Amino acid sequence: MNTNWLDTIKWDDKGLVPVIAQEKDTGDVLMFAWMNREALQKTAELKRAVYFSRSRNKLWFKGEESGHVQTVHDIRIDCDNDVVLLKVTQLGHEPGIACHTGRHSCFFQSLQPEGWQATEPVLKDPETIYK
Repeated sequence: MNTNWLDTIKWDDKGLVPVIAQEKDTGDVLMFAWMNREALQKTAELKRAVYFSRSRNKLWFKGEESGHVQTVHDIRIDCDNDVVLLKVTQLGHEPGIACHTGRHSCFFQSLQPEGWQATEPVLKDPETIYK
């Protein structure tokens, strides 16, 4: 695959671009992460989400430890070419778990008058997910 399309992306000063993973069938926003050029290229080639872990300073194949892999169906960029949207199917548990807290989505907290409240249940104890 020709990689000239990667030059269209507006990478930040660290060579990263923000990425939103959205579930293809439900439209649920599952998570936010970062990609570098290599991660985005591998994602396109493998049709599997590959992110860049800033804390570990390396590529992170979603699901490499948890088994919660994201199959990628579509890769889009926004009008400014500085945000990537992945349309994915979340695998590894029914319904799919995308969050390291064991929830379907990382966006499980909702602002209520009394403060932030969890609105989605833990589907699997994170202690049993990660090694």
